[in-house]
Amino acid sequence: MYKVVLLNDDYTPQDFVVIVLQRFFSLNTEQAIRIMLKVHHEGRGVCGVFPRDVAATKVEQVCAFARRHQHPLACVMEEN
Repeated sequence: MYKVVLLNDDYTPQDFVVIVLQRFFSLNTEQAIRIMLKVHHEGRGVCGVFPRDVAATKVEQVCAFARRHQHPLACVMEEN
């Protein structure tokens, strides 16, 4: 299993991070805000834990979505 992690940067708007969490991780608004604040304050936040293929797909989807919207949001996967 692999953790999908969002990394903080100084440019991506917080509301965009919430949208990413809701869209790609099916989180409700409260859950998405909680993780967004963790990313903002601690530098990183775990979005979920998934099998390797699912985690890799989510990382690619998030990174591509952020690039399309011209944000440098970084998403990585780490072995759990």
